[in-house]
Amino acid sequence: MAAAWPCTGQAAELASLADLSIEELADVQITSVSRRGERLADAAASVYVITAEALQRAGATSLPQALRLAPNLQVAQVDAGQYAISARGFNNAIGNKLLVLIDGRTVYTPFFSGVFWDQQDLLLEDVERIEVISGPGATLWGANAVNGVINVITKAAGQTQGTLLLAAGGNREQVLGARYGGTVGPGHFRLYAKRSVVQNTRDAAGTPRPDGRERTQVGWRSDWRVDRDAFVLEGAAYRGESDVTSAGALPLGPIETEGAHLLARWTRDWADGANLRVQAYYDHTRRDEPLLYRPEEDIADVELQHALPWGVHRLVWGGGYRQAQDRLRPGLFFAFVPERRTSDWYNVFLQDQLALTPSLDLTLGAKLEHNDFTGTEPLPTARLAWKAGDDQLLWAAWSRAVRSPARLDRDIRFPAQPLPGYGYYIAGGPGFVAEVANVTELGWRGRLGRDVTASLTLFHHRWDRLRSGQTPPNAQVQNMIEGRTFGAEGWVGWQVARHWRLSGGFTALRELLHVKPGSSDPTGPSALGNDPDLQASLRSTHELAPDHELELGVRRVGALPDPKVPGYTAVDLRYGWQVRPGCTLSLVGLNLFDPRHVEYGGTLGVSEIPRSVQLQARWSL
Repeated sequence: MAAAWPCTGQAAELASLADLSIEELADVQITSVSRRGERLADAAASVYVITAEALQRAGATSLPQALRLAPNLQVAQVDAGQYAISARGFNNAIGNKLLVLIDGRTVYTPFFSGVFWDQQDLLLEDVERIEVISGPGATLWGANAVNGVINVITKAAGQTQGTLLLAAGGNREQVLGARYGGTVGPGHFRLYAKRSVVQNTRDAAGTPRPDGRERTQVGWRSDWRVDRDAFVLEGAAYRGESDVTSAGALPLGPIETEGAHLLARWTRDWADGANLRVQAYYDHTRRDEPLLYRPEEDIADVELQHALPWGVHRLVWGGGYRQAQDRLRPGLFFAFVPERRTSDWYNVFLQDQLALTPSLDLTLGAKLEHNDFTGTEPLPTARLAWKAGDDQLLWAAWSRAVRSPARLDRDIRFPAQPLPGYGYYIAGGPGFVAEVANVTELGWRGRLGRDVTASLTLFHHRWDRLRSGQTPPNAQVQNMIEGRTFGAEGWVGWQVARHWRLSGGFTALRELLHVKPGSSDPTGPSALGNDPDLQASLRSTHELAPDHELELGVRRVGALPDPKVPGYTAVDLRYGWQVRPGCTLSLVGLNLFDPRHVEYGGTLGVSEIPRSVQLQARWSL
């Protein structure tokens, strides 16, 4: 990806495009594939890295907007605040097969195994990189890392010293942000605050939808090191509120969200490359959505990881425990029975990367993860990587991954109160078990000549026991869909000239899913997600002059089949001007040549995503 021109009065916080070569991009260190540091060029997985420089050049103001930079993700905006984000299919607003982490903290919501994207935010200026793995990562990261892993890694506090002020305003969104970093004793700290306001969208008839959001978040991080020991302590709190929702002419009130977390991590490094890490966090979230439900959750999580070299072996092992206590109060439509539940998960894992020859590595790993619904699930993987030179990697992998049952599968009730003489229209299935994927991948990553890097992955997923339903009333959630999905994904980067870089990518997906014999599911596989067969993107990054930069992005997303949503092409543009050292102005336009389009939905009253224009300013003091 592209680099960003610095906005700092100190020595370059961000490298210039000319300073970040193709070779240096291949040398970017990542941790998500093997839970240890390794070069991107050596990672035997379909992984794409969104760098801090790319985030600054794109002008993104939220995490979902930033994820559009990853060509191996499908990102669809549902309304002003909600997104549907997935890899390799099954995309919907309550998608449950993608694991998302922020600084090692899992942010998916256990009661439905998905992510409320309007509750996830941070200052993107604090992000060091986002590692996006498409494909299973269950052996190291556990259940729900079925189709991919998104790992957001923020900068150490020592990298964010001084004062940073941010302001952005336009026809769709207004953002204010501030950050201050300093030192205390042997370490560094930073404090930040962010306030964002997103305007309502409109439907095809031009009627405003009550989905506009206001959100405020404050947070901090501190880092310090004593000899071989490194410590991280961080936390954040947020509160958000939407416009007033309604059921017909009946106003129900706004959607209110709030949460807070505290995370602590200790790492010890040894000279031989071994390291030990212990991490613990507590996370509290509350969501008051009168139309649907009112969940409140408290999660405590602790994990240990030990990595050590041993001759030709590179071992990583560890384990973890998580407990979630929730209360899911009913809304107008849905209830959960029982209303309160305490759920426990615990796991152990071991992975060994064995150097068969100087150029051939075999990785074997397994994780045993226990949940309260189905007991212990085995999650094995095997990967073979052949290094055909310093700049060529060919790899193959087989993995088993599962999506563990959630309360949405077992405990949900619709409507919130049983109908006299009929009971519930739809209810959770007491026998619902884990969904299973057996995944085969073949990939290549390397350089084509001096100035071009590329990656290509072919994948095949064999699915069993996917979530299905029955014909109402008294329908229960079942596991009666099976089949396979397969396709290809790839991307390329080309350093056209010293000050001009092109990058592009694509995903192609085919889904062959069907209900099993004996099922009375009235909807079938379309209820699992709505995915395009093909999507492609192209970005151009150009330094027009030492103080001027231009970023142009084009995305083509194919039509969604059921419900039908037409395909669309979006053109995004950012022009940045460094007025003086420490001050940058940017003009950002999204969907420039399309006044509005639907990205997900297809039913009456669905939100249309409009063109937006925004002026951004950054000051570093």
